[in-house]
Amino acid sequence: MPTVFVLVAGPPGSGKTTLARPLAATLSLPLIAKDVIKEVLMQTLGTPTSVAESRALGRAAVETMVAVAQTAPGAVLESNFAAYSVPLLETLPGTIIELRCKCPRDLALARYRERAAHRHPGHLDNLRDEAELWNEELVTPLGLGPVFELDTSHPVDIDALADEIIAIAASR
Repeated sequence: MPTVFVLVAGPPGSGKTTLARPLAATLSLPLIAKDVIKEVLMQTLGTPTSVAESRALGRAAVETMVAVAQTAPGAVLESNFAAYSVPLLETLPGTIIELRCKCPRDLALARYRERAAHRHPGHLDNLRDEAELWNEELVTPLGLGPVFELDTSHPVDIDALADEIIAIAASR
């Protein structure tokens, strides 16, 4: 398969991780996830004490994931991908395909609140407001390549999705 970078994007609680893990395995691509990197940074550097500090670590995690991806033979990258990440992502050396995870806002917020009890405390989930968690920037495609909008309120057919990704990558 030609070099392909699959961006799994969307608001918190929209199903990104649930989709990205099996998709990366099916495509035989490494999964590079922002929250994994962010949590390692927090374990090493300490837990943020403010939302601003947590956001800064999140941005550092995105910059790190893109730097790692630049040396990979393709990858699945999972993050909410704010607008600042577009210039970074444009440097990836291959085809970019965006998977935009969507579900009803209430479902995403319920998922977010449910997982908050089990995540690293440095995410400061209980201090985030709905405007930060769900806004136009997080539901709007980045415009870096083909976009699949996926309803993640129900299971996604990973094999069919992988076949479509492979076909797009092969045609480029």
